[in-house]
Amino acid sequence: MKVNHKTNSLTLLKKQLEGELFTDISARMQYATDASAYREIPIGVAIPRNIFDLQKLIRFASANSIPLIPRAAGTSLAGQVVGDGLVVDISRYFGQIIELNQDRLWVKVQPGVILDELNQHLETYGLFFGPETSTSNRCMMGGMVGNNSCGSHSLIYGSTRDHLISLKMLLADGSEVEFKPLSSTECEEKIALQSLEGEIYRKIQSILSVEENRNEITSQFPDKSLKRRNTGYALDLLCESAPFSSENKPFNLCALIAGSEGTLGIITEITLNLLPVPPKEKAVVCIHLHTKEEAFKANLIALKYNPGAVEMMDNTILSLTKDNIEQRKNRFFVEGDPGAILIVEFARETRSEIEELAEKMEAEMRLNGYGYHFPVIWGTEVKKVWNLRKAGLGVLSNMKGDAKPVSVIEDTAVAPVRLPDYMHDFAQIMEKYNLDCVYHAHIGTGELHLRPILNLKDPKDVDLFRSVAIDTAHLVKRYKGSLSGEHGDGRLRGEFIPIMVGEKCYGWMKEIKDVFDPAGIFNPNKIVNTPQMNTSLRYEPGKPNRNIETIFDFSEEGGILREAEKCNGSGDCRKTEKAGGTMCPSYMASRNESSTTRARANILREFLTNSTKESPFDHKEIYEIMDLCLSCKGCKSECPSSVDMAKLKAEFLQHYYDKHGIPLRSRLVAYITKINALGSMAPSITNFVLTNRYVSRLLMKSLGFHPERNLPTLYKTTLARWFKKNQVAKPLNAKGKVFLFCDEFSNFNDVGVGIKAIKLLQTLGYEVAIPKHGESGRTYISKGLIRTAKRIANQNVMLLSDIITSETPLVGIEPSAILSFRDEYPSLVDKELRNKAKQLAPNTLLFEEFIVREFDNGNISANDFTQLEKETLLHGHCQQKSVASTEPTKKMLSIPKNYTVKEIPSGCCGMAGSFGYEKEHFELSMKVGELVLFPAVRKASAKTLITAPGTSCRHQIHDGTGRSAVHPIEILFDALK
Repeated sequence: MKVNHKTNSLTLLKKQLEGELFTDISARMQYATDASAYREIPIGVAIPRNIFDLQKLIRFASANSIPLIPRAAGTSLAGQVVGDGLVVDISRYFGQIIELNQDRLWVKVQPGVILDELNQHLETYGLFFGPETSTSNRCMMGGMVGNNSCGSHSLIYGSTRDHLISLKMLLADGSEVEFKPLSSTECEEKIALQSLEGEIYRKIQSILSVEENRNEITSQFPDKSLKRRNTGYALDLLCESAPFSSENKPFNLCALIAGSEGTLGIITEITLNLLPVPPKEKAVVCIHLHTKEEAFKANLIALKYNPGAVEMMDNTILSLTKDNIEQRKNRFFVEGDPGAILIVEFARETRSEIEELAEKMEAEMRLNGYGYHFPVIWGTEVKKVWNLRKAGLGVLSNMKGDAKPVSVIEDTAVAPVRLPDYMHDFAQIMEKYNLDCVYHAHIGTGELHLRPILNLKDPKDVDLFRSVAIDTAHLVKRYKGSLSGEHGDGRLRGEFIPIMVGEKCYGWMKEIKDVFDPAGIFNPNKIVNTPQMNTSLRYEPGKPNRNIETIFDFSEEGGILREAEKCNGSGDCRKTEKAGGTMCPSYMASRNESSTTRARANILREFLTNSTKESPFDHKEIYEIMDLCLSCKGCKSECPSSVDMAKLKAEFLQHYYDKHGIPLRSRLVAYITKINALGSMAPSITNFVLTNRYVSRLLMKSLGFHPERNLPTLYKTTLARWFKKNQVAKPLNAKGKVFLFCDEFSNFNDVGVGIKAIKLLQTLGYEVAIPKHGESGRTYISKGLIRTAKRIANQNVMLLSDIITSETPLVGIEPSAILSFRDEYPSLVDKELRNKAKQLAPNTLLFEEFIVREFDNGNISANDFTQLEKETLLHGHCQQKSVASTEPTKKMLSIPKNYTVKEIPSGCCGMAGSFGYEKEHFELSMKVGELVLFPAVRKASAKTLITAPGTSCRHQIHDGTGRSAVHPIEILFDALK
């Protein structure tokens, strides 16, 4: 459909909406892609606040022939939410759980409710919603209905359609209708209506009342036994209901709407049936197999034992998880180098039942020659296994180079018993085109996500993209399977629906689309009338990549553009604080797509690819979208694709400043170490200036800092001076030597913490030295002055690389400072210093890591500390969570025998260095703190010690709660006997 760009009409529409409407290029670029291979820039993005806004949008679209593209989390894999019309994002204002009926086991929700948050709410009542997608921490119920989503446990819970009782929907005339189970009398009443709703029922009746038509549908559609089948509109299921079947199943158009991908109307309300929570005793058997072919056959044995799920990961995915910080921890059960792993889950009332099943299954597997390792995973470890499996889609983007495992035939499903033969024939297609392929996912239901490795920047591979799809469509048809098991048809598979169901059935689907949507405004070009599937792709085939010089070394990623391209749109950065983790604090607080890592990657990719300027970084749109990135580093570990947005932001800022100059505030913050060095010559005078009500307020205002913040004051001396004055003799029989990194924060502001760190180490029998070194460079990196940071990194590596070893480590107090050696330095220093930087990195330790290492080696004892009882509440530092771990901090605080520590499940505190000081960021900063951190601190008793390793975090906790937080070092020092 040709879109008529009517700027004046959009301006008028914007005034009429209670929600928002964006037509700027940045917003349009953010919504130009989803998690698929497609890209179309919409004319605008509407964020409706209520049903009245939705009705206005429908009327506007009809009057101006502008398509509406309904969108929830935007994680579609087949291009369902990509289009050149007006995107309608319901994710922000349609997230209400309307009503729960415990007795009748149903819940009524708006389409923007997140699946995991729904189940968290229901858990209180002993209930849950069955289908669980791998995107459960951000996918929304509207999208689940639109795609008819399933999940790993579809063996027992089926698809969303199977749990859909009723729904409300806006039709093309703006009227709201309810689709629900209807008796024969109610059906007749609907057919008699003189309205669009009546026309819809009459059209359905005219098609399905003819027996010959029903027979055609039944014979052409996928095998009825398949639990996963999303091929076009579900006419086959309507054939099974009254009055078209003797089964006397009530007629319910919900069966048709589920899987319709927003092409028939806009859903406003959904009623779902619920289930009692499954048995709490749960385990997974992780069957290690030598080959994928073994897995296809072993699956049939696993199914005999009635598991709740059987999932598969092949060796390609397992290898790629090694490159992701978060997923490396979840690989704990992997033994050797398996060709594939089957994850078989059992949930039963007792542990012994599961043990018996696992033993019998293993025995039968071994008897048939399948598998070499059968670990049984219990308790909280089960979640780690599933998290590894769920990361499958994201980690595929970590594959080096432009050739990636692409979504094209990743959703085929056949009866499990036919799967081995089907996979044999599929392998011949791969051999025909000389392609490698990734295999993973829902093998238990006959669906494997098959992803051929293709370079969609190469015109030849773009042709192969379609050739593989055509051949696979014919193969799936031969096996009575479904080309889409759960991901939907969208732009990707709509072209092949005639192959799958025949021309007659496809013609009836077009008639249904026409009666629901006469003007063609609802998500056109999906399911029916779909363009050729290898058009409108994210990358322009054959377009050469621009050579972009950078200061950070992005060579391992293939350049900065490929680092941005690692984002495949899976939307993991849209998870909320209720899901836990750090990524992405600005999104958690704002719920704006523009605040996601995904949006930032999209904008950066767009301009690095398409900019015509001398510098592709010279775009205000990039600057604006990077502004709310807190550089927390959460994406580096929690994004399955390991997109390091903090690094990308720092690189961008330097190039942007090259063109536009460095803002005064940014320059002052970056150079704060030099400013503090001057101030430390007369700390009392400096502190008077910093704390005097009038002077400090004037200073804050002139620099653009928020008046409710207080500038950090200087200690009466520096840590370096104190250490020089208070040298102690080397301990007799010293347990070892520690080089303390005297970072810029501990040296000027948190000197008391540094003194306690030194005294603690000395008391425990260690020789402490402060080597010659420069500042860490953290403030320069944070503010984008990375050329200066590079000089500092070079200097530190040259000064320290010859003296720092595993026996004489460099130990740091402030996480953001010491972790720069591990994180940024290896890719920041000059090329000739990179090997030294990489060798230095593992011997730079957080203070807590060193203490725990020595405790584990028996050099430190709990007897060195008090036996008094203390309770501590820990907030971990963002970069520590991402680059290292908070486990050593918890373990260190537990060394005193009667000390207990509980970690707050918080993400970023919201301060993020100077971010929370800046007046334009203050409100967001406090919102981030209020998500989890502040409420947890307020709930803590007055006796509980609040602790945080980060200096910014401690300031934020005080500003947000009035409670003082201390460094973990201070707690352990005070615990000395």
